[in-house]
Amino acid sequence: MNKSYNYKLAVPSPVPLYNQISELLRTRILDGTHGPLSRMPSESELCDLFGVSRITIRQALSDLQREGLIFKIHGKGTFVAKPKAYQNISSLQGLAESLEQHGYEVVNRVLDIEYFSAPPEITARLALAPGSVVAKIKRVRLVNREPVSLEVTYVPANIGRQLEKADLVARDIFLILENDLGIALGHADLAIDAILAESELARALNIEVNTPIMRIERLTHTEGGAPLDFEYLYYRGDAFQYRLRIDRQRVDQSHR
Repeated sequence: MNKSYNYKLAVPSPVPLYNQISELLRTRILDGTHGPLSRMPSESELCDLFGVSRITIRQALSDLQREGLIFKIHGKGTFVAKPKAYQNISSLQGLAESLEQHGYEVVNRVLDIEYFSAPPEITARLALAPGSVVAKIKRVRLVNREPVSLEVTYVPANIGRQLEKADLVARDIFLILENDLGIALGHADLAIDAILAESELARALNIEVNTPIMRIERLTHTEGGAPLDFEYLYYRGDAFQYRLRIDRQRVDQSHR
């Protein structure tokens, strides 16, 4: 048996064989034995390695595919997926602020900065008078030099002119607002859905047109509660995920 699979299946065992095999394969993927984009042993090779049926192997591989650890290419085999960058959203942080603490390199490609009379949906979000001029900043966020998201930010014009002078290539807008402009941030409201990438988004993120992507609307408020920064964030689903922890709210059963 291949030394990477020097493991004897427990028979009999309350743990099904396919669960034992998927756990072993999962461990080999996570410890780097099978690196990102490397080809996994074929189904027939795994059958021989573990001495089990093809149905058992397919059950094990299906578990890993559902977890996003592997993917299949018809006629070529099964491959290890690239690990996704992730951001916890239990606190308000910029992308670089969150990812750099996990060892990721985050830089930005500034596509455009423009000023215009904002449409009603933007002035309403930012609590501005109708027709107010806002700044629109478009940046592609690159994680480890790969495009992961497109960020479209709307701020009042006076804030935009100050952001324009800052290093938008290397820094998060949140940190510029706080450290350079002295604006304390308070909270953000988020809405998350999925859309299909049209041509501009596809070019920016280096994906095919009509690829499903994650869209986030985020409205950030100052510490005093005033809306300050409204954004559309478009993320590649194959390269990034949001994570969050939610706690069960206890209900007083005595009144039910």
